[in-house]
Amino acid sequence: MLLNAYHILDNGVACGIESELKRGRKLACERGCTNCCIVLKDIPFYPLEIIGISWYAAEKMSGPEREILKTRLKYHKKNDPCPFLIESACSIYLMRPMACRQFNVFGKPCAKGEDPYYTRIEDVLPPVKKFVDQAFFIMLPFYGVEKESDRVKAIESGAMHKTVKVLQECNWKLLAERMEQFDTTA
Repeated sequence: MLLNAYHILDNGVACGIESELKRGRKLACERGCTNCCIVLKDIPFYPLEIIGISWYAAEKMSGPEREILKTRLKYHKKNDPCPFLIESACSIYLMRPMACRQFNVFGKPCAKGEDPYYTRIEDVLPPVKKFVDQAFFIMLPFYGVEKESDRVKAIESGAMHKTVKVLQECNWKLLAERMEQFDTTA
């Protein structure tokens, strides 16, 4: 369900980027840029995404990166940079939230500390609504919205967004504890 939604969303982002590139715009985001992970303090994500991140961190991550992540999660405080940023890379890249997948900047790279959403919104890739709606449509049964007509209504009304959380405000210590439990039982 979540991976299918991410696949749909990733296709939408790829279409959006391709459209901008055809217009002669240059994608400023590149591997190793961590501005968003450090500067943005209100990254939204949804309960199903929390479950996906928790599963991935607890059951799929291994090696030194896992130990670093457990420590970061254990001591993470509100307004700290994203706890999943390790050595200039997203440690949960495959399971990164929808907001992270969609946030792409064109033109020049972000200045240190810049939030381009507020400084130059015209350079931020707008979400491709058709794909975003399809992704949410796939996720809604998780929230108990199973009938197709009810899912359409939930998307049209924005009901899905009432469940949103802010990544930096979560108690990530609980995930560190879950990772520890998994380590002792595996």
